[in-house]
Amino acid sequence: MTAPRSPVAPPNPRRSWAGRLLVVATARANPGPGGKPLRLLQPIAPLGAGPVWLQVRGVKVVRGVRWVKVLMPVRPNGATGWVRASDMVFRPIDLRIDVDLSDHRLTLFRKGKKVRTFRIATGTTKNPTPTGRFAVAEVIPTGDPKAFLGPIVMPITGFSETLNEFAGGNGRVAIHGTSLPELIGTRASHGCIRMRNADIRVLNRWVRGGTPVIIRN
Repeated sequence: MTAPRSPVAPPNPRRSWAGRLLVVATARANPGPGGKPLRLLQPIAPLGAGPVWLQVRGVKVVRGVRWVKVLMPVRPNGATGWVRASDMVFRPIDLRIDVDLSDHRLTLFRKGKKVRTFRIATGTTKNPTPTGRFAVAEVIPTGDPKAFLGPIVMPITGFSETLNEFAGGNGRVAIHGTSLPELIGTRASHGCIRMRNADIRVLNRWVRGGTPVIIRN
């Protein structure tokens, strides 16, 4: 999905926005060219090789240049950085995913109103699903509906707080389908949020990169 380039980027900071990186951008600790460099952010997502959409957390103008604060898909969970708005294009986000770990439910909201609720499987006591405020980082079709991760994988900006590596990955948490639907409604994963394959296909009709994800106990 392509967003039009916005000269005011984003035009209404009180709304939720996602920004797509157009170039390699330096994320800084503070807005402005003098801010301490934190890391380089790439415009191509590392897992699915699609475009990188980042959730916007704030906007500030420094010496006539607009900067945006973005939620970065890196450790530690919740890490943010400032990038130049001119390095991105923007789109408004009207959706929110709310995950209730104790009830094993994922609820999709649009403009504050409930759209759908789904039963899920969550992390075990040993490797719990992290709580906090995150965002969908990518949406990746696996091309195999019988795969362990199901037909769709949605990595979020959160990472496991107990695992630095899992199955060759870096401990990134994702919302995904499952080849074990009988475990839905239980604590069964290494931290990921599992959904029935039919349910994640429904979620995929709505959700795009940058969608906020709130996970709570």
